[in-house]
Amino acid sequence: MDQLTAEFGGARRVGTGVGPVLEKFSGVHRIAVLRGGGLGDLMFALPAVSALAAAYPEAEITLLGTPVHQDILAVTDSPVSRVEILPHAEGVRPGEEDQAAVDAFFTRMRSMGLDLAVQLHGGGRYSNPFLLRLGARHTVGTRTPDAAHLERSIPYLYYQHEPLRALEVAGFAGAYPRDLEARLVPVKQTDYNASTDDGGGAPLVVIHPGATDPRRRWPAARFADLAEACVAEGFRVSVVGDQSEQSLAAEIAAGASSGRVRSVAGSLDMAQLVALLASASVVVGNDSGPRHLAQALGVPTVGIYWAGNIINAGPLGRSHHRLHASWATSCPVCGIDVTQVGWTAPRCPHDASLVEGVPVAGVLDDVLSLAAAGRTGGRA
Repeated sequence: MDQLTAEFGGARRVGTGVGPVLEKFSGVHRIAVLRGGGLGDLMFALPAVSALAAAYPEAEITLLGTPVHQDILAVTDSPVSRVEILPHAEGVRPGEEDQAAVDAFFTRMRSMGLDLAVQLHGGGRYSNPFLLRLGARHTVGTRTPDAAHLERSIPYLYYQHEPLRALEVAGFAGAYPRDLEARLVPVKQTDYNASTDDGGGAPLVVIHPGATDPRRRWPAARFADLAEACVAEGFRVSVVGDQSEQSLAAEIAAGASSGRVRSVAGSLDMAQLVALLASASVVVGNDSGPRHLAQALGVPTVGIYWAGNIINAGPLGRSHHRLHASWATSCPVCGIDVTQVGWTAPRCPHDASLVEGVPVAGVLDDVLSLAAAGRTGGRA
């Protein structure tokens, strides 16, 4: 047995995708894919799910995910057959763990007789033992050196583009890539009307100012200045977010002196959010779930990113998606190296923005360029 075959658990390499594509497993009819987290995390996993669906066309694919995943997949067409909501469990889904609920989840999953379980949820310290409890005949995923072994696994190294990492895992299950990035289509039109009374048929710019990590957030004052500039250029502007982001969105709307910037944060269900994003000429946001969702819906986006997050989560193309990068490498408060993450170094307690220095003018230029290209049917 050569070194390559030994590393891949005895499986023969049959081709190349993002990484090696190994032989398919036989008799696969039920697949579970583990991917918790938010909207963006689901968008990162969907290309791999599409690849698995193409490789195993007769299989039912169950996503082990979160309520927001269930909500978005209920209103869009995707390769996911069903969603099972993960129980609260350390390193898999945050929240107070209920052991009875955890045990009931695994009893239910084992009763399905899974043929293949695929781990797309981090380095495996917690997610690999969780995956193994499903009782699947075959297991594939990522692992750090301290994580439990799966039947086939690739090393988890933090700085890798997340959708491509997931596709590399899918390759170890015998699946070739179909798409490199998520693609979603709404299953039906909603009656939600994104127009404001004073906006008429003006083109729409949607802004999402939030991000799970506060350090990824462009300051509210920058977004307010951008929104005001967009209004001056003839756009309608809506600010979106969940209930936890209502104050932030209201601050941006209030900071735009024209009074023509509207916050709908916390007031939209998932179908309405999809409809609003899909109706936009351009969506502007940080590295966040709604920006990733807009990209999957085929809407042009402008993203404000810390450079490290571009490696992991930036869009691959530039005809429809533009990036403005902050190259900060240290915390503006304490000076700690912020390029070292996870287990390589502790995170400092400061939440100061790493992208504050991104200027408004460049973001506005890209909004105007993408919107003009959309009106002419061309590409900027």
